[in-house]
Amino acid sequence: MPCRVVHLTSVHPPFDTRIFHKECKSLAMAGYDVTLIAPHSEGDLVRDGVKLRAVTPPRDRRERLMHTVPQVYRAAVRENAEIYHFHDPELLPMSVLLRMRGKKVIYDVHEDYSGTMSGKKWLPVALHGPAAIAVRVCEAVFSAACNRVIAVTPKIAGKFRPGKTRVVQNFPWTHELRCSESLPYEKRDPVVVYVGGLADLRGLREMTQAIHLVAKKMPARLLIGGQVRSGAKAEFGGGGENGVVEYLGQLSRPQVAALLARARVGLVLHHPHGNYLHGQPTKVFEYMSAGLPVLASDFPVCRRVIEPAACGLLIDPLNPEAIAEALVWLLRNPSQAAEMGRNGQRAVAETYNWESESQRLMDTYAELQPAGRG
Repeated sequence: MPCRVVHLTSVHPPFDTRIFHKECKSLAMAGYDVTLIAPHSEGDLVRDGVKLRAVTPPRDRRERLMHTVPQVYRAAVRENAEIYHFHDPELLPMSVLLRMRGKKVIYDVHEDYSGTMSGKKWLPVALHGPAAIAVRVCEAVFSAACNRVIAVTPKIAGKFRPGKTRVVQNFPWTHELRCSESLPYEKRDPVVVYVGGLADLRGLREMTQAIHLVAKKMPARLLIGGQVRSGAKAEFGGGGENGVVEYLGQLSRPQVAALLARARVGLVLHHPHGNYLHGQPTKVFEYMSAGLPVLASDFPVCRRVIEPAACGLLIDPLNPEAIAEALVWLLRNPSQAAEMGRNGQRAVAETYNWESESQRLMDTYAELQPAGRG
């Protein structure tokens, strides 16, 4: 009998890229009996070998903490699995309760959560520091009850006990974002894309301003896909009569692949703020896997990837004029830009891919499997 595992989230959508498309599907393909408990308005279902157990989506943060989190725990207990894999720090207290039931528990750390506190607009500025300390303390206390901690970057892993912490980076599948109907790069329209969460701190305003500057010099469009984060102020849908900016809404993975297949440049313009300074943007690697040159914030993490791979340009994310100048160069030099795209694709195939990272996930699960399983 395969080992039964349950992934739990109260925050992420059911088909989150890391949780569902990478970890759950990889485990299912490896023979594990995988269930995902997540907020989902359309009820239970089975997809790609993963069973989804739906809980009621919350209407706001208070309802999520008061109602969704208890629903997730009750659903988890009903599954009676051997291994439980958490994806949100607010679920960490459950680790103690499940360990008391004799279960194995994994905490998957997607971000430096203490570092994100300074960007929480719903939190008074005076509480940013105390909130960051509280998050660090809670993670330290409750992760001690976990059998393993999985960190998305080596820097995050350094905040937890080394003996039980493993690094599983959020790289893309090698071929997932390649499209069979992709146009040859030089024949594509001058389209620039951003795919991901939409927020002011993710450069929404600057990329919008920059593309309008570009459009004064040459035909160009910015296509944006993703979920609008609360508090985002940039009018990304207000491209005006010339339609320079177009918001496409939330996109499925095949839709993302199709969008990247007709674009010329991928943007990652996070602000130098809190977690973004040291984070490892998944979008960088996704654009690389699709063969797009990347225009990214000039931060150390992005520099360590983009410069050795020669797959894009680094820029001050707070300077729309500089962003526009870099975009004009990339759009007017398609041969050099296409070479950057090929370099990035090669780097993903050789190094930055989920196929290699998934083995780290499998190794972590193998360490926790009950005797006789595997």
